Amino acid sequence: MLKITRSILTSCYSYTFILATLCMLITQTAEGANTGRVYLDITAPETRKIGMAVPWFSDKNNPGRDQSIDREFADTLAKALKFHGIISILPTKQYGGSQSADWKGHSVDYVVLGQYSKAATNSLKFELRLLDVASNEILMGKTFSGSLDQKDQMLFKYCDHVIKTLTGTDGIADSKIAFASTNNNTKEIYTTDILGKKIRQVTRHKNLTVSPRFKPDGNFLTYTSYHTGNQNLYITDLRQSKTTRVLSRRKGLNLGPAWSADGKRMILTLSTSGNPDLFLLDSKGNIIEQLTKKAGINVSPTWSPDGKHVVFVSDRSGKPQLYYLNMKNRKVNRLTFEGAENAEPNWSPTENRIVYSSLRNGVYQIFTLNPLSRDIPIQLTTDLSHHESPVWSPDGNQILFAKRDGKRHQLYAIMKNGSYQRAVLTLPGSQTYPQWSR
Repeated sequence: MLKITRSILTSCYSYTFILATLCMLITQTAEGANTGRVYLDITAPETRKIGMAVPWFSDKNNPGRDQSIDREFADTLAKALKFHGIISILPTKQYGGSQSADWKGHSVDYVVLGQYSKAATNSLKFELRLLDVASNEILMGKTFSGSLDQKDQMLFKYCDHVIKTLTGTDGIADSKIAFASTNNNTKEIYTTDILGKKIRQVTRHKNLTVSPRFKPDGNFLTYTSYHTGNQNLYITDLRQSKTTRVLSRRKGLNLGPAWSADGKRMILTLSTSGNPDLFLLDSKGNIIEQLTKKAGINVSPTWSPDGKHVVFVSDRSGKPQLYYLNMKNRKVNRLTFEGAENAEPNWSPTENRIVYSSLRNGVYQIFTLNPLSRDIPIQLTTDLSHHESPVWSPDGNQILFAKRDGKRHQLYAIMKNGSYQRAVLTLPGSQTYPQWSR
């Protein structure tokens, strides 16, 4: 089983992520000494990224050997660090991949120095250190032990430690992404890591399966499938690969649950009475309360982290628009008025902000909005592809969405300030309905 066995250092430095208009600030280390550091405001596109090098790892038992696995380990960690959008990686071709390069001459801020050792039992041990180039001090070191099959997971965990050390917030390298993928006229649910290195097929219904939703603990995944002829809601334990049970098989729609932060309740679209309405259910699928009643089609609920507010989509005004539901008094108010259609809201896990898709001039673009202050929506995308089903990353700094060019969808990610848009996966078929969980 994967575990952190010890810290390489007896004392580690920790730093708080500082939002400021200047890139270079002076902070104090744990011992009180003053050292120059590079910090950045990830909401400011003009701020430069942290420069980092990840030279090829060294085999502790066979030092100096040039093996492809050395490069593979370093490449995986470098890609995971870069994925966070705040780090630029120095290409290894500029210094030959050596761990003893002139780092100050290459103008990088930090270097990850990695060693590993393998045993005959198919086990693997990493020793990883983060070097501050300016002070020539090791900021943080960790040792990980696990099986060879867990190599990526160990590297992702160390990546998250690096991000936490530099920013004060947890990284997302070890998070999970769920999505629906179409292939051979069927749509099934899959999960993957952030780099698409380990893709797992969750469903095998050989039918139409949509709307995956993680429970807050990340261990369970719900989805809606048509394989029985009705649109039923199912839940599966991702820690195993066999047990799947039905949560709601009421006649008609059983679609798109929004889970409360504690995982004890969910809001689901049901059409038992003919009209698609929002219902509050417990975690076992029992109805607690009907929240909307015959006021248009009501779908896509998203719950605020504190459980006090819900934003959902309704066409009660003629076109799909976003509406705000106060869970204390059950009052509903319209939230969006601009755009031909507004749909697919998702509430940030870290702040009072939703992301949603808005139809502008015939193209779905991504916007964010504070639903409590009713401020001016912020547009993040402008290119002429459709941008659909946006969801927040677990740290609230990025947005994952399905981008449609022609008939095909691909999963893309973008920073919450609109920068660093890129494809996340390259797979055959079409990928839709992304979800993101720790």
